[in-house]
Amino acid sequence: MARATELDFELFDRQDVAWGTGHAGLEQGRPVFMQAESGRMWALKPLADDGRVLVFRYDEHVPKRGLLDWVLAFTFYAAIAFVLMLWLWPLTRDLRRLEAATMRFGDRNWTFDAEIRAGSPIHPLATAFKRMAERIDSLIGSQRDLSNALSHEIKTPLSRMRFELEMARTTRDPQELARHLDSIEKDVTELNAFVTATLEYAILERAEVALNLAEHDFTQILPALTDSIRRSARTPLRIDCEVAPEAKQVRCDAHLMETVLRNLLYNAIKHARERIVVSFAVKPDGSYRLSVDDDGPGIPEADRSRVFDSFVQLDPPRGEKTGYGLGLAIVKRIVEWHGGTVSVGTARLGGTGFWVEW
Repeated sequence: MARATELDFELFDRQDVAWGTGHAGLEQGRPVFMQAESGRMWALKPLADDGRVLVFRYDEHVPKRGLLDWVLAFTFYAAIAFVLMLWLWPLTRDLRRLEAATMRFGDRNWTFDAEIRAGSPIHPLATAFKRMAERIDSLIGSQRDLSNALSHEIKTPLSRMRFELEMARTTRDPQELARHLDSIEKDVTELNAFVTATLEYAILERAEVALNLAEHDFTQILPALTDSIRRSARTPLRIDCEVAPEAKQVRCDAHLMETVLRNLLYNAIKHARERIVVSFAVKPDGSYRLSVDDDGPGIPEADRSRVFDSFVQLDPPRGEKTGYGLGLAIVKRIVEWHGGTVSVGTARLGGTGFWVEW
């Protein structure tokens, strides 16, 4: 056993042990440790009952490994490497796909098409990249629409103003001069309204907009706001407001939601024939639903996906131009800031229905 383990126990009489520097410790009955230059060590412990000394000897060195030890160690580390490879390979593959999709997007492709499975460790990162790409694409589209709108909405009244100025310089009739000045004033008012609407939309496009969320009583706010819009519209339309009794503590940004209702109602007033219905309900899951229905001609299904784009106007009713195509785009931005959705379809009155949920 001593040869196999390289451990050795022996009993010696005290006179057979070379005391050396451990003499005092052994005399006091304490264990003493000794070491030779070769690495061999001894532990000596005097026995109190018979006066002999128990000597424990061992060699301080790493035992030699056999072939089996090396095979087992290699197998263990190979198994760990295999497991790591199985985990890293799909991760590396998905990272390469993400890198390729990002480079394509950076080359002004403006579409993020990385196919990352839901169970991948980098799926949340890919989802964040996709949202970022959609946001960038939306901003680029808005800038493009704004450029197109500027070339038309500003250039047209400027051209009219230049014409009126030229006519005003050549006329000597005070009444004719006043008429030209009135036309110029109308164009200035139109430009100011366009700039105001554009700035309002640009504010909602900024990522740093903060919502002033609080609880509001919609059973009081909605009927009063609807009645105010009905009076300011000066139309013979019938506008009904139906609010659920439980809508006394609606959490939202009241100013922005007022903008939503105003824009939806103004849009409905342009197209309704006789009646508009505004309704608000609290769903069982605690979410809210605002509906604005009219009995107008409705929106063709092919155009419904475009009505919320900025600076987009469908065929105006009765052939007249109204607004700048920003009202519904502003509605969409506000609802998105509330974490909700807005949709359009056929109303219960037969015309167009808009539904806001958050």
